[in-house]
Order: sequence, then C-alpha cells, then structure tokens
Amino acid sequence: MSTAAETRSTEELAPVATETLAELLVAKDRPPRPSALSTSITFGWRAILKIKHVPEQLFDVTAFPIMMVLMYTYLFGGALAGSVDAYVQFLLPGILVMSVVMITMYTGVSVNTDIEKGVFDRFRTLPIWRPSVMVGYLLGDALRYTIASIVMLAVGLAIGFRPDGGFVGVLLGVALLIVFSFAFSWVWTMFGLLLRSEKSVMGVSMMFLFPLTFLSNIFVEPKTMPGWLQAFVNNSPVTHLTNAVRGLMDGDWPATEIAWTLGWAGVFIAIFGPITMRLYTRK
Repeated sequence: MSTAAETRSTEELAPVATETLAELLVAKDRPPRPSALSTSITFGWRAILKIKHVPEQLFDVTAFPIMMVLMYTYLFGGALAGSVDAYVQFLLPGILVMSVVMITMYTGVSVNTDIEKGVFDRFRTLPIWRPSVMVGYLLGDALRYTIASIVMLAVGLAIGFRPDGGFVGVLLGVALLIVFSFAFSWVWTMFGLLLRSEKSVMGVSMMFLFPLTFLSNIFVEPKTMPGWLQAFVNNSPVTHLTNAVRGLMDGDWPATEIAWTLGWAGVFIAIFGPITMRLYTRK
C-alpha cells in the first residue's frame, strides 16, 4: 500500500528541467556583499545576544569588580595611605584598569568555545569580511568593559571616591581604557584559536595577566620598589594606562602617558591582529 502511495505521489510531481532550474537560480541579481562595518556590528550583536540568553556571563563584570574595590580599599587603605578615603582616590582608577584588563581574557574563551561547537566552520563559508567575526567578539566585549567600569565607579563614589576631573575626566579615562582593552583582547583571540580547550586559554591568560597587573603602579607607587623592578614597572603598558586614566580622572592631561597607551594599543593590534587572522583562516 505504501509503495502505491509513493508511486502516485511521484507521478504527481512535475519534472523540472535543468534549464528551468538554472533560470530560477540566476533569475535575479545576487544581493550586494555586506560591508565590513555591517558584518562586524552583526557579530557584535550576536555576542550581546549570547549575554542576554546566558546572563550569568555578567558575573565577572558586576560581582567581581565590586569585590575587588571593597576588598583592596579596606584591606590596604589604612596601611598604605593612613585612611580609606585617602587611598580610594589613588586606588580606584588603578583597580578599574586591573579589573577591565583581566576580563579581556574572556574574549579568547568565547572564541575557543565557538570553535569547539563547530560554529566557525559555518562562519568561514560566508561571503563576508574575514576579520568581522573577531571584531564582532571584541565589540560585544566592549559592552562588558563598559558595564564593569560603571559598576566600579558607582561603588567607588559610594565609598568616597571624588574625581577632580569631573564627569568629562571620568568619561575620557573610561574611553581610553576601553580602547586599550579592545586592542589587548587581540592577544587572547590568538590564544583562543591556538589552544585546544577553554581551560587552557584561561590558564595561559592568567599566567600573563597576574604578573602584568600586579607588577604595576595600581596599588603603590613604583618608587617603593627595588631598582630592577622599577625598570620593568615603569615601562609596563598597564602602568602607562593606569597613569593615563588616573591623570584624566584627576583633571590633568597626561599627554605622554596617553601617547604611550595608544602606542601600546597599536602594537597589540599590529602584531596579534594578523596572527589571529592567519590562525583563523588556517584553523
């Protein structure tokens, strides 16, 4: 009975000639190729939607920054500056830099997770600007950096932080921090493509991030350190970034530190951007 039904349905289907099928496929012009900007924004929106569907991802930009501000302020404030109020003026811009720079590693983790799920195989077949996938990750993470900055500044204001630079100085400091973090995230996208598991990405990232952030002027002035350590700290990109953000929030214009920060950002993109794209193409 089933054989008869199949035969009847087959007879009812009209044959499709090869010429007719070709005409259908080429009847209209192909849609224009999407621009690099539109595809980058699309993938950035995809990263934001992932946060919407898994809001637990915001834990590292909400609870973690609050814990960092409160812990270090009240732990070191009295010992290093004599009072919490005095120390928070020095610490908050630095701890803001530390927290945002440390969460840049999650860009590499997200890249590695998508590779494991096979999503990248589909992305590479699309007629789009190749770097837009990576740029989209970084644009989505820029929102995370902004949220972390707002949370930390709100907590800092609640416990006594008063920036002399006012709203403009704080805005410029946060903007500079986000630009640097966007560039710095290219390092972790490279590791996300290079390493085979997200745990490996996190382990390698923390191995670099901990000494880079703690061996800086975030917590204390470098003049209290040994000479050989001062040489490293004074030339660290995190130190230049911290000086620039601290100066802007204090109402100054540290042109040299800003130039160093933007220069380091350019170096990170120039070196790790091409390496990342080469790995992405060959992965």
